[in-house]
Amino acid sequence: MQSATSKATYRSRRRACVDSVHRLPPLHLRSAGTPTTKRAEEQALFIRLQNEGDVSARAELVERFLPLARKLARRYERANEPVEDLVQVASLALLKAIDRFDATRGDAFSSYAVPTILGELKRYFRNSGWAVHVPRGLQERVLEVNNAMEELSRSLGRSPSIQQLSLRLHLSAEEVLEAMEAGDAYSTTSLDAPRRDNGSDEDPGTIADRLGAIDDRFDVIEETAGLDRGLKALPERERTILFLRFAEGLTQGEIAERIGISQMHVSRLIRRAVERVRVVSGAADA
Repeated sequence: MQSATSKATYRSRRRACVDSVHRLPPLHLRSAGTPTTKRAEEQALFIRLQNEGDVSARAELVERFLPLARKLARRYERANEPVEDLVQVASLALLKAIDRFDATRGDAFSSYAVPTILGELKRYFRNSGWAVHVPRGLQERVLEVNNAMEELSRSLGRSPSIQQLSLRLHLSAEEVLEAMEAGDAYSTTSLDAPRRDNGSDEDPGTIADRLGAIDDRFDVIEETAGLDRGLKALPERERTILFLRFAEGLTQGEIAERIGISQMHVSRLIRRAVERVRVVSGAADA
């Protein structure tokens, strides 16, 4: 059991410790550099902003957390996506987070700002970054596969296999391959872009130069095939009349003299033969 002297000594020491705590300056006046001080300063700025509408407090908060926004933006930096655009998206998200943050709850602002900024960055890639529309779930899977590929490449010293990515992400091999193929839809290349595969110092030309043009002769082939079926359905005399008229270029009078019928009869035969060829060819195509 403690003696009365030791109890008195304990009480005096405890009272001195409490008094020393009460003599400490307010949090926002303590020396800078400690997390407690920074947290208190941030809380004071938010109180000024939310209770007094102090614009200067908002500007100071932006200045404090802008490096965080830039850091998160660079996490999503890609070769074909300007980092300035990503920083702008993250900065706007930071402003939204500052305006929406509830300082009375006592939470750290960074715990609210980080998911807000990352959400805006992901929304930017989902809505604006993709050249071709890809479902949201597949877009997120593409990001997961790309991140896993970078991490495994660093740890393995080589590109990971499909099976390794599948095990890392708990996805099937088909889902990993689908995400890798969908990643090609993120950006497109202009047909006017110069080619890089000719190995010549001369004018490389454009990608469009390698694309084939529409060949009108394919339509001729189809029409000829249909015409052949229609001609075979005609009697021999009508086929001869059509040949003389459209292949040899004879007039109806010249055809009439050669076959020995009237010109009016030739005209009727031509009209009837042409109509029959059209009907037979159309029925065959249908």
